[in-house]
Amino acid sequence: MGIVDDELSQLKNVVANLESRIKRLEQRGTGSSPTAEELRMILIGPPGAGKGTQAPKLKERFSCCHLATGDMLRNQVAKKTPLGREAKKIMDQGGLVSDDIMIGMIREELKNNKECEGGFFHPSFSFILDGFPRTVPQAEGLDAMLAERNKPLQHAVELQIDDSLLVERITGRLVHPASGRSYHRTFNPPKEHMKDDVTGEPLIQRSDDNAEALKKRLGTYHAQTAPVVGYYQKTGIWKGIDASQQPGQVWKHMLEIVEAGPGKKGHGSSILTRIVGTN
Repeated sequence: MGIVDDELSQLKNVVANLESRIKRLEQRGTGSSPTAEELRMILIGPPGAGKGTQAPKLKERFSCCHLATGDMLRNQVAKKTPLGREAKKIMDQGGLVSDDIMIGMIREELKNNKECEGGFFHPSFSFILDGFPRTVPQAEGLDAMLAERNKPLQHAVELQIDDSLLVERITGRLVHPASGRSYHRTFNPPKEHMKDDVTGEPLIQRSDDNAEALKKRLGTYHAQTAPVVGYYQKTGIWKGIDASQQPGQVWKHMLEIVEAGPGKKGHGSSILTRIVGTN
């Protein structure tokens, strides 16, 4: 079954890429702009839900930048930017970084992060935010910032999974620090032991990827996230995906949501959906 699953996964990726190329050709035929597809979305989900697996695939598919809150904070602190210095001072004292600082960091990264080339001022202005916003004021601040460019957020996708399933996922998780690519010792192992599939660089296990730390992180996550989910449900751009499925199934549903466009049901019309069905 492993070989069959691998071949099916490869076929799905081929079909998805073909579908994207067809869409661009159709745009040219109708006189629409053939520039890269715009994608402005946030990924919501607890630690271990699969954000680190899905975000790099979205980034590659739509040629947009992926900003993860933890990586972004470390980047700003390492560069000793004014915001980074202020955040470090707060974190060293055990405090939570304020909403204003987080919104400022997002703006700074979108403008200056080399992966977000053109960023805030680029005509197609596309990004994936992972781990932000975590509070309703942050969500409101993000909307206000995007309103300056008349480029509203298109998707807020929540990866939903029961807490009891996350312990095994988290304790076996492996990460490639430079790219954020995520693996799992059992469910999604790298091709070569403890090495990234793309670069061959070493993988690490985060120090807080243990059962005791996870329970604390989940408590904080649920307390913070419920109001944010409610905020985006009211705006009409929220969609939920069952993240307990295999990564390939989650990816298929992710594509359905993104391809359907903001505010529409993400099922049923794509070539990919018709070919692979619900298997």
